Amino acid sequence: MAHVTISTPTGEMTVVDEAEVRALSSRLGGELLLPGHDGYEEVRRVWNRMIDKRPALIVRCAGPGDVCEAVRFGQENDLLVSVRGGGHNIAGKATCDGGLMIDLSGMRRVHVDPVERMARVEGGALLGDLDREAQVFGLATTAGVVTHTGVGGLTLGGGVGRLARKYGLACDNLLAVEVVTASGEVVRASARENEDLFWGVRGGGGNFGVATAFEFRLHPVGPDVLGGVVVHRLKEARAALEFYHEYSRTAPDELSADGIFLTSPDGEPAFVISVCYVGPIDEGERVLQPLSRFGAPLSHEIGHLAYTDVQAAADAFFPIGPCFYWKSHFLKDISDDALELTVDHFAKVPSPRSLLIFQQFGGAVGRVTRSDTAFWHRDVQWDNFAVSVWTDPGESEAQKGWVREWWDLMTPFSMGGEYVNNLGEEGEDRVVASYGGNYERLVTLKNKYDPTNFFRLNANIAPSM
Repeated sequence: MAHVTISTPTGEMTVVDEAEVRALSSRLGGELLLPGHDGYEEVRRVWNRMIDKRPALIVRCAGPGDVCEAVRFGQENDLLVSVRGGGHNIAGKATCDGGLMIDLSGMRRVHVDPVERMARVEGGALLGDLDREAQVFGLATTAGVVTHTGVGGLTLGGGVGRLARKYGLACDNLLAVEVVTASGEVVRASARENEDLFWGVRGGGGNFGVATAFEFRLHPVGPDVLGGVVVHRLKEARAALEFYHEYSRTAPDELSADGIFLTSPDGEPAFVISVCYVGPIDEGERVLQPLSRFGAPLSHEIGHLAYTDVQAAADAFFPIGPCFYWKSHFLKDISDDALELTVDHFAKVPSPRSLLIFQQFGGAVGRVTRSDTAFWHRDVQWDNFAVSVWTDPGESEAQKGWVREWWDLMTPFSMGGEYVNNLGEEGEDRVVASYGGNYERLVTLKNKYDPTNFFRLNANIAPSM
């Protein structure tokens, strides 16, 4: 190895001398991987098989010091840089072709303080890591619904999950964050220090630095909750979705209810109402009674479940390995026309693994003022998205076409923005719409913390400087 050819942010290639690469490696507590090294192929792969990129260098960070070294190296050599936490972003922003990947996946420690009801979580931790450690003490905070999602990416984009209606988004439960900025310095942001940065990381994505640690507020949850699913046949889906619309919009904060179109293991298309109730069990049984009384469900499987089992229930639908493609809309209502279009479109689903989802917002999410955090869309009732899942690369265009057709059909009913964590191939206008009325303030923050747009592989906020 006389030198390494590596991509710059503009896509041009530059040459980094072997001595500089070796010097970087010697300064790391973790590893520096190049193509051909043991572990390179495993680390470069991300959750979505459709993403197949090959970084020229991967820094496997052991701690924030390694992140600082990687950022400084990237700045000094003008390199294209990506940041991998859980590697679960739909668009594959965690990796890059020919650039430098800063990999946090070895930084997964979670420390829970049960007295203060607080968790300190490293930047590479997964949601399952956080849930597992917090549940030892009967505690939890809002996390997503797939256990191998990264805590960092989920939280920086807002972070919806089963507890959001009761306790707010993941970012609403953030007490402090440790960030390596574009200058390669470690800073702490909270309500009392670097308050502007603390505002921005709560919904502004990875635009302002590498988040190497988070501190979360925890709440008493579990260990058992009421949870499960009610399954209706597709021929009854219109009435079931109409029922779900009315039932979920009047639900108490303790209840999270998602509506999902899917294909059952025996090949039957179905509409599923998936619920989790985190309040008193006797009250929950009363709240959930209408689900058993409506229609003639194919199955009714709601009961006492471990909270960690409820959190892992969606893992089977979003496994590591297949190709994924999705697009989303925020909805405030599910009109009769939207309802009809959804049922009709799912009848044309090209893969038995694909889904149409109504993920419930509301409750505590909507009681935070829009300007309090960078997450703007506080009046949302559902995040509505179509997910195509397949394994044969030859099917890619047909699978993506089904999602795009659905997105076009639902656009007239959209609130005009999208969940930052769902953004994929969308252009700048969709990014701006997703940050909503907070966008200009976020640009000002970007100008301060990352004026050269060093951190650009994200739902990017371009600096104006």
